[in-house]
Amino acid sequence: MNLAFWKRNKEGQPKKKKSAVREWFDAAIFAIIAATLIRTFIFEAYTIPTPSMEKTLLVNDFLFVSKISYGPRVPMTPLAVPFTHHTLPFTKYSKAYSEAVKWKYRRLPGFSDVQRYDVVVFNFPEGDTVALEQQEQSYYQLIRYQTRETVWEQNHVVSRPVDKRENYIKRCMAVAGDTISIREGVVFIDGKQAPIPPGSERKYWVRTNGDELNSSRLDELDIDPSPEGRYDSSKFKYNLTAEAAATLKSWPVVTELRPYVNQASQLVDVFPHDTARYKWTEHNFGPLWIPKKGVTIKIDSNNIAIYDRIIRVYEGNTMETKNGQIYINNKPADSYTFKMNYYWMMGDNRDNSLDSRYWGFVPEDHVVGKAWLIWMSYGKGSIRWSRLFKAIK
Repeated sequence: MNLAFWKRNKEGQPKKKKSAVREWFDAAIFAIIAATLIRTFIFEAYTIPTPSMEKTLLVNDFLFVSKISYGPRVPMTPLAVPFTHHTLPFTKYSKAYSEAVKWKYRRLPGFSDVQRYDVVVFNFPEGDTVALEQQEQSYYQLIRYQTRETVWEQNHVVSRPVDKRENYIKRCMAVAGDTISIREGVVFIDGKQAPIPPGSERKYWVRTNGDELNSSRLDELDIDPSPEGRYDSSKFKYNLTAEAAATLKSWPVVTELRPYVNQASQLVDVFPHDTARYKWTEHNFGPLWIPKKGVTIKIDSNNIAIYDRIIRVYEGNTMETKNGQIYINNKPADSYTFKMNYYWMMGDNRDNSLDSRYWGFVPEDHVVGKAWLIWMSYGKGSIRWSRLFKAIK
């Protein structure tokens, strides 16, 4: 609306009124700019695509994610098509952004830093390189099982800047300076057991007296009636919350119920992928210190696998090893000082989540925002009314 409608032009005639098309065009441009600013600096809507956070968050929960909680991150790749992330709609390979202009990581002031046990949205740390035909898998996991040449021959492989990497949502289990360990599937922070979220699930072995569990009663408890595994005619594997496990244990038909623990001695899939030095699995892991900005550590061949990606990729140094000596930026190095804080993220659905146990630390410049509110939820053919406008904890 032109508030200065009474002014006249140089010829003394009233200004020409805008056409309807021009009015609509101006309104559309204003709406796009306003929506982009809100999405970038205040909050943004996201959808849960996988069950890695069940039962805290369910597939097809629609969330608002607060950008102001930790401070809005200034766009690092500012030239982009509005309302897109990394790929243009209806295309598979077309980028929705340009890297002609790149800005350094900066974050405006927020209400707090990332806190332990917050539910956080962040850019996938291993998403710097992507095999487009297999985007659901980490590129680095693919080349661990195949040759690099094979992956490149069979896929379109692209690189992505930090803020255009896939968005993930997990719970922050450890912040910079913490020491995390996992024993028999239970998380410990600085030697103390971490609280278990009420909706957190893990797998349990359930042994019965030979009878099958009542599928209708399982459904009432929100337990998938189909077991995830079967050992014999009376031993089954179910994914359960602690509350559901306690209820199931009280059933007369159940003779034994215990948490499932992977008995492997080590797994190459598990961070830091150095089975010669680290005999870790997803259920028995650590202890591992979470890097903190400004702290200097000693580095050598025994721990470089843990910090290699931080030094080279996240903090932009060159690094190589010659004759047992580590060189950083072409200089011999036996120590390193971290430039950023890091976090350890895990899914609440502990045995069905690819998280920091598999790809390591989340740098602070990858943090997008704090999961705030479920504004819509849809499942089993209808709206889940009980989940609407539910705060995320």
